[in-house]
Amino acid sequence: MSRARRAARPALRDEQGFALLLVLLVLALVAVVSVEFAYSMRLEAAAVRAYKNGIIGNHLAETALEQAIREIVADTKFVVEEEDGLLTFYTADLRPLPRLRREKAELGGGQYSYRITDEEARLNVNNSPPDRIDRLLQTLGVDKEVRDTIVDSIQDWRDPNEEHRLNGAESEDYYLKLPVPYRAHNANLESITELLQIKGVTPAIYNGTKDRPGLAGLVTVRGSGPVNMNTAGADALRALGLSAAEITEIVQSRHNNGPYPNVPGKFGGRNLSVATRTFRVEAEGIVDDRVAVRLTAIVQKRTDGDPPAAVVLEWSGLR
Repeated sequence: MSRARRAARPALRDEQGFALLLVLLVLALVAVVSVEFAYSMRLEAAAVRAYKNGIIGNHLAETALEQAIREIVADTKFVVEEEDGLLTFYTADLRPLPRLRREKAELGGGQYSYRITDEEARLNVNNSPPDRIDRLLQTLGVDKEVRDTIVDSIQDWRDPNEEHRLNGAESEDYYLKLPVPYRAHNANLESITELLQIKGVTPAIYNGTKDRPGLAGLVTVRGSGPVNMNTAGADALRALGLSAAEITEIVQSRHNNGPYPNVPGKFGGRNLSVATRTFRVEAEGIVDDRVAVRLTAIVQKRTDGDPPAAVVLEWSGLR
C-alpha cells in the first residue's frame, strides 16, 4: 500500500505542475489581451480627441477669417504697414481705426489668431517685367544662373506657345520628361503655388529659410499690378528699382505721418499706388494651446455695393 502511494505522488506532482503552467499561460494571455485592449482604447480616444479638436479648430479658424473680413470691409480708404509689421486701416480723412484683437482671441473651447497682409504690396508675377522679377530674386540671394532660369521659365509658363527661351522650359523639352510629367500652363498663373511647378523654383526659394524670406510672401497673382507704397516692404520696393534712400524715405514717412494719400510726383511712373482692395488673411484655430487648423484666404473688398462686401478669391487649408 505504501508502495502504491509512493508511486502516485510523482503523478500528482506532475498534474499540479501542469495546472500551474496552464494558469500562468492563461494569466499571460489575459495580460496581453488587457494591454492590447488598453492600447486600442487609447488610440481610439486619441483619434476622437483629434477629430474633435479638428472640428473646433476649423470653426475657430473660420471665425478668425470672418473677423479679418470685418476689418477689411470697414469704411476705410487706406491701409499702412506699421513698425510692428501689422496693418492699420485708415479712413478717407486719414484717421486710424483701432485694430480688433488678432492674436489668441478667446472663443468657446479655444482661441483664434489671424494676420492680414496687403496682397497688393507684393509683385504680381503675371504682369511684372523680367527685370523686376530678376531684381526680386537678387534681393533673395539667388545666384544669377538660377535667376536666369526662373525668369525665363516664368515667361515660358505664361506664354501660349511651346517655344522655350534660352534658359526657360516648355512641356516637350522639360516638364513632360520629369518623373511625374505635366504640361506648362501656357497662361497666367492662377495661384502662387504654381511657382513650385516652374523650372528653377525650389521649395527653399519659394518658402524661404530662417535667414531670408521666400517668393511666397513677396509675390501675388491677384490685384491690378501697381504696388501699394503704404504697405510694401523693402524687398518689393527694391525690386521696383527704388534706391535705399528712397525706400527709407517711404517707410519713415508712412510710420511718422500715416498713409500717403496719393503718389508723390517724385515717385510717379514707378508702378506705385497708395490704395488696395485685395488682402491675404492667414488664420489659425488654436485648441489646447496648439494650432489645430491653419488656413489662408485671398480676400477682395468690393465697394460697388452698400455696405461694402468681401469676396474670397482663393482658399487653402481646411474648410
